[in-house]
Amino acid sequence: MKIDFTQIDAFADRPFTGNPAAVMPLDAWLDDAVLQAIAAENNLSETAFLVADASGEADYELRWFTPGMEVALCGHATFASGHILMGERDSIRFATRSAGILSVARTAEGYAMSLPAWKPAPVALPAIARAIGPEPTETLWHPAGYLVLIYPDAETVRGLTPDFGALRSAGTTLYVATAPGEDSDILSRAFAPGAGVDEDPVTGSAHAVIAPYWAERLGRSRFTAFQASARGGRIACTVAGDRVILGGACITVVEGRFALTVG
Repeated sequence: MKIDFTQIDAFADRPFTGNPAAVMPLDAWLDDAVLQAIAAENNLSETAFLVADASGEADYELRWFTPGMEVALCGHATFASGHILMGERDSIRFATRSAGILSVARTAEGYAMSLPAWKPAPVALPAIARAIGPEPTETLWHPAGYLVLIYPDAETVRGLTPDFGALRSAGTTLYVATAPGEDSDILSRAFAPGAGVDEDPVTGSAHAVIAPYWAERLGRSRFTAFQASARGGRIACTVAGDRVILGGACITVVEGRFALTVG
């Protein structure tokens, strides 16, 4: 069995930046264990699997797997899927199992993706969060599994050296460290060791969580973001009611076919 395989750098303005994702359209869903094994073989932060949607609700059904687990929402692999599968359309819709209908549309600069606005709420600092670094000024939580750590400045976020072993043993929480930016309005880093990704290069879903916080703090609905991983990536953020719109560009870096033997 041969499956079309495309690797895309999402939220990237040049190759080898942004966040790489694999996009793999299927004729029908494979067994979950096979999907997980393929994602582990790809060894990217996310592999997106898609099947044409027969319900008429969307263009494709979409699921995402890290090397270690299926996740409820992945922004950059959704962005990459739109880049590959939009064709002649101006926009494309994806039906997901946990995040509702997501869409990607063409823009003059590349693409704009609509995600749910998952506003986090204040929470006491969990003891495990001390494995990330200095104590944050604020700690926020969203029940989809996002712990947001607010720091006073970008230098502190850039200097974090998390204990990934400790975080890995504590479950699948996505830890998002964020602060005011330098040449952007906000800056962040994201860590998900329990999901098989120590540091995610550029995390769309994290911005679905932190954008509502920063919109209130900045006093405006539009702002720029930079995720300060080793690869780095820039995202234009807009908060529009119960949606977060993320803008950026994608670059295709690998095209091929995945050879699968099952049985």
